This record gives sequence, C-alpha cells and structure tokens, in this order.
Amino acid sequence: MSDDNGPSNGERALSKHILPSSGTMVGVCATLIGLVKLAEVHIGPSRVDEYTALASLLFLASAIASYISIRYPGLTRTSERCEAIADRCFLAGLIGLAVITLFFAYEVI
Repeated sequence: MSDDNGPSNGERALSKHILPSSGTMVGVCATLIGLVKLAEVHIGPSRVDEYTALASLLFLASAIASYISIRYPGLTRTSERCEAIADRCFLAGLIGLAVITLFFAYEVI
C-alpha cells in the first residue's frame, strides 16, 4: 500500500508500462518519418519529419529514464525521480506527436 511518503518499490509500476510504450512510440515516429519522406515526393518538402524526430527523442528519453527506474529499485530517490522524468517526457512526446499530426493534417507544417 502507498503511504504519505510515496509509493513503495513494489507499487512503482508506472515505469514498467512506460518503457514498452515509449519504445513502441519511437518505432511509430520512425515509421511516420519514413512515410513523410515518401509523401514529400508528391506533396513537396515539409518539416514534419524533423519535428517527429524531436518527438522521438522525447520518447527515447522516456524509455531511458524508465529503464533506469526499473534497473535500480534500491536507489529509491533516484528511481522515483527517473520515473517522474519518464512520465513527463512520455506525456510531452504524446502531446508533441498529436500537435505535429494536427498541423500536418491541416497543412500548417
């Protein structure tokens, strides 16, 4: 159970969900970059691939922080901090990718 001092090592399972999801999202970003490169032949140049690459870096940072959190459960403070970083990077990556997609759909970028 969780107390006022924060969750215990056994309850800190968020990183175990973030790691595979962020790894998948790096793959989604790579796929999107490839598709945009193919589409640029027909639609002309855009910056979507560059912005998507930046979003993939957020997902990569999330995956690394999540891995560190899982790898070093004995270092409670470091593990909790890495999990918080992973959570924030993952959310920022999702928001960024959604905004990129929206802008691309409306031909803003």
